Amino acid sequence: MASSTVPGARRRPAPELIEPGGILWELTGQRLYVAVTGSAFVLQVMHPAIGTVVDQRSTFRTDPWGRAERSFASVQTWVYGGQTAIDEGRRLREMHKDLSAVDAYGKRHHALTAEPWAWVPLTAFHAITSYSRYFLPRPLTEAQLEQAYAEVLQMCRILQVREDLLPPTPAAFWAYYDGMISRTLVDHPTAHDVLDLAARTPPPPMLPAPLRRLWRPAGALGGEINRLVMVGTLPPAARAKLGLSWSGFDERRLRAIGTVLGRANAVLPERVKYLDIAYEARRATRATERFERTLATRPL
Repeated sequence: MASSTVPGARRRPAPELIEPGGILWELTGQRLYVAVTGSAFVLQVMHPAIGTVVDQRSTFRTDPWGRAERSFASVQTWVYGGQTAIDEGRRLREMHKDLSAVDAYGKRHHALTAEPWAWVPLTAFHAITSYSRYFLPRPLTEAQLEQAYAEVLQMCRILQVREDLLPPTPAAFWAYYDGMISRTLVDHPTAHDVLDLAARTPPPPMLPAPLRRLWRPAGALGGEINRLVMVGTLPPAARAKLGLSWSGFDERRLRAIGTVLGRANAVLPERVKYLDIAYEARRATRATERFERTLATRPL
């Protein structure tokens, strides 16, 4: 996403792939992790450039499930896709290079301007820390959070984010994050549209017609939980900008839901716990490791 002019092409060293066994590899492919990506998306569209481009050029209103499916598949490819991750980064930049939109003040925003293009993948660290805080039975340690942030930086480089826009450490990230919220992010109408859509949770298009009648109560409950998680995992300063209330009771509800879902998630079989790309990548990695051990111990 982005604002003002599109920067010229720069020569960059090839980014490193995200290796199996890391924090992103373990967590971001989990279906439950999707719950914390909503507040990251709200933070993204609070950026005036991203909010404007998403408002006018995204299908999140007309095809919310399809848009979500494509976004999750792309993110999964950055983490689990091996060399395909690099190709996906190039594909996304090519796809966004001609995207632009004019806001209510007559300012044109371009989808590849450097600052908002960096903000989008950097919000992944917000999502990781939120997931750790509310949904993991054992929250990540400081060392694990440092590792996770290093992997988020690798993901940013896969998307060809400019190096000078990458805070080098978690502490530098949080200073940058607070500054973005206080000085750059706005009470953008698109953020409210995202929150409203989350609360409604329309039925999936693949749901058979006879089951659509049953979706209303399930969708209402899912929408309530979805919005609670989305609002609750926003930082207080962002909630204040959006005029969203949050009480101690809301916080206790979120923590209770996170505890129940997190404990249930921890005992799920891998096939159920992980999204398809993540599951197949993990299975393929184990198969490769077994094959390499077999080769290493073959009779000579």
